[in-house]
Amino acid sequence: METPLTDIIGSLAALMLVLGYLPQTIHTIKTRSTDDIATGTFLLLGLGSLLFAIQGYMLNNYPLLFVKLFTTIMSSIIFGIKIHNDYFRKNKN
Repeated sequence: METPLTDIIGSLAALMLVLGYLPQTIHTIKTRSTDDIATGTFLLLGLGSLLFAIQGYMLNNYPLLFVKLFTTIMSSIIFGIKIHNDYFRKNKN
């Protein structure tokens, strides 16, 4: 049973998750620097977010769906830049 307090806590958690990803995503896009980022971390975070988004869709929980889609996109951007840097840039040298 949801109460206003659980809604507030859930909304704050969603906000914190998005704000937690945002600085790293912006920094990675601007600098293209990924040397200190663990590939597995953003792969697993992205897959976990995607699974939560699917769960949100299945439960018709659209706040969960949209927050997790947003974090999935940010994880995917970071992961993509990391893979590009690790495998394509290093192969050019």
